Amino acid sequence: MTDITALVHSLLERVQILEDEIAIQKLVTAYGPAVDAGEADKVGAMWTEDAVYDIDIRTLNGRAEIAEMVRTTPHQDYINTGCGHILAPLNIVVDGDKATATGHSQLLRRNEGEDSFRVWRVAANRFDLVKISGEWKIKQRTTRLLDGSSPARDLLARAGK
Repeated sequence: MTDITALVHSLLERVQILEDEIAIQKLVTAYGPAVDAGEADKVGAMWTEDAVYDIDIRTLNGRAEIAEMVRTTPHQDYINTGCGHILAPLNIVVDGDKATATGHSQLLRRNEGEDSFRVWRVAANRFDLVKISGEWKIKQRTTRLLDGSSPARDLLARAGK
């Protein structure tokens, strides 16, 4: 391989990683607006068919169950009284057609009868993603409440790995 061919090959690989990182960032940060708008099908489409959403309070199995969460109580109560799911910038690691993204999330809820909000929940998150037919999907999301316990800290410590 000539020097110029090797350089072009290296640049193409690096551009692909950047494109993947941007696509993953867009996918994960689109979750908040979609879930707050109650767009269950759009939320479901972000996940693989056999996805797992492992929240410290329950586990959702499969795309259909994740979409159904958006359609039902308590989620409908949250959006009907005012809420915002905020995902912070992510630490993303791409390895071919697999990737991980680690970061924080906040759930803001409107104070009833007021025009103010409170932080209701802050959590650590790890997303395991796969690229299927050129499109990134969430395979598993693990969320742990940042309550000082080791599960959340351990999850964040895996960032970049």
